Amino acid sequence: QVQLVESGGGLVRPGGSLRLSCAASRDIFSIYTMGWYRQAPGKQRGLVATITSGSGEITTYTDSVKDRFTISRDNAKNTVYLQMNNLKPEDTAVYYCNANRKTTILNTNYWGQGTQVTVSS
Repeated sequence: QVQLVESGGGLVRPGGSLRLSCAASRDIFSIYTMGWYRQAPGKQRGLVATITSGSGEITTYTDSVKDRFTISRDNAKNTVYLQMNNLKPEDTAVYYCNANRKTTILNTNYWGQGTQVTVSS
């Protein structure tokens, strides 16, 4: 089992910044792709950004956050981050951390409890 604990959400004005953190209960970054998802009221949960496992650290972003958000990880701290700049009201959502590992026979997912991000003037 893996526990993921998010932190760093809050209320911010449009154009502001926040950094979300997700601490994993053990060292999983060598085999799990880490990601951030978000869910706004009345909408489905959607992918925001991912960072691959191991040394490659390939990142992907949904189009709406490219050039504004950055996903990164600190292997020594078992923590993945989401730096969010130039926030917009449409970024308002509950943000969830995800750990995913796919093999030929299994697709394993772990989720954090979520952290609220509200962008409003």
